[in-house]
Amino acid sequence: MSLKPYLAASALALAATGATAQTDLPQASSEWFAAAQDTVAQALQRQPNTGRALNVVLMISDGNGVGTNYASRLFQGQQTGGFGDEFVQSHESFPHLALVKTYNVNAQTPDSAGTGTAMMAGVKTKAGIIGVNENVVRGDCATLDGNTVTPISRIAVDMGKASGIVSTARITHATPASAYAQTVDRNFEAHVPEGCESQTDIAQQLIEAMESGLIHVAMGGGMRNFHAGEGGRREDGRDLIAYAQDELGAQFASDMASFKAVDPASGAPILGLFESSHMMYEADREDEPSLAEMTAAAIAALQAAGGDNGFFLQVEAGRVDHANHGGNLARVVRDQQAFADAVAMADEMTDDADTLIVVTADHEHAIAFNGYCGRGSDILGLCMGIDGAGVAHTGEPNTAEDGLAYTVAGYLNGAGSILVPEAAGEADTSATNASVEVGAAEGAVPVFSGSRPALSQEQATDIDYLQQALIPMSSETHSGEDVAVYAKGPWAHLFDGTLEQNVIFHVMHHAMTADR
Repeated sequence: MSLKPYLAASALALAATGATAQTDLPQASSEWFAAAQDTVAQALQRQPNTGRALNVVLMISDGNGVGTNYASRLFQGQQTGGFGDEFVQSHESFPHLALVKTYNVNAQTPDSAGTGTAMMAGVKTKAGIIGVNENVVRGDCATLDGNTVTPISRIAVDMGKASGIVSTARITHATPASAYAQTVDRNFEAHVPEGCESQTDIAQQLIEAMESGLIHVAMGGGMRNFHAGEGGRREDGRDLIAYAQDELGAQFASDMASFKAVDPASGAPILGLFESSHMMYEADREDEPSLAEMTAAAIAALQAAGGDNGFFLQVEAGRVDHANHGGNLARVVRDQQAFADAVAMADEMTDDADTLIVVTADHEHAIAFNGYCGRGSDILGLCMGIDGAGVAHTGEPNTAEDGLAYTVAGYLNGAGSILVPEAAGEADTSATNASVEVGAAEGAVPVFSGSRPALSQEQATDIDYLQQALIPMSSETHSGEDVAVYAKGPWAHLFDGTLEQNVIFHVMHHAMTADR
């Protein structure tokens, strides 16, 4: 006799008993209890969407791992007058999510070239190379042939869809380049070394992608890589911007006036280059569009160009990563807020029924958080004490064993290190490191020492403040822990559990090609 019917009936009876009994629990009157019940009720109503995705939008906040995302959540919530931790960012309301493992095949801590290729082409590869598999040797052009991979943007275009990229980094930077470029080195943005006949530079590959119809919209920074002469970095003397306008009929934008003059419905490709290098941080932005504004323009243009066949769009908040590298959390969270606004814009302009929106990060950073902070401690400021009699923090900062206050957030390494090199004459020359040029002799390893300075709330929350760090480095590093992926739309429920990063491609591809 099978026990399955009996066990199933027992489980239903227990569930029903438990549901009834909940109303009798002493905690049932709690707002937290009621909110949790609502969450479960909403989850029970959720049904998977198994239709074919007409549109796919991949939104990448570069460097926004789980820790950085936590800091941004608190910042945005505190900006609205709340404690911060209860706030829900636009992407955090998406119904499906998973954890993503980000390593490259040769790097425990990944870089954005390898991660971009994983998401866009479905295979993990090495650090520093784009649009190629792991057989390529970084910097060796002779290893390119036979080792290229096809990005999902190409698959989309071959299905009749329109394709585009938007970034606040240089549009030739690693993540946006993964939509159109194939290169043995991510640094070949404006030129390739002598003797490298197997590929062109990344900027030229973008123009070739626009010419072939692979890329209909490209907006970001990096103007210097598209021209020679003053401020330009091209060594071939070409003006790729003029070529795009004169030969391809592209609409070109370089500031807010020209951006507003672009006609998304015209059918002409769009090239927006708003800074010589990366676009400005959101906190400093002037005379250039926000990420949300670029996202809106891109979607409008791709909807017109793709028509009934739909579109693929990659959106990157590239400067979240750069502010993390600088150890400047105040700019990190503001750029992440701009990214959350762009997610909301993409969601508003599309239909959940036929559009898969995937929100993720390529990697995390060496960010860390101190304790024990009372509720509402400014995420950019000092860690305040917990009030045992109330909810909000005490207003008095916690102190460490050195008697000094400390911030809620910090970094394991970076420019904000409390360790500084002693005078050159006092350097320890018993060990050498060829990459270090500070010390009594070339290559000598300096002696580092230091202590934490006293820190006020005003100093810690200044827009230019660098969080305290331990290991001295001019640029803070990536880290290798998992990131999250949030999704909604057709086949978004496939994002579940802990996944390899290259699975993101396969879910998007399945959503675009699934039978109805």
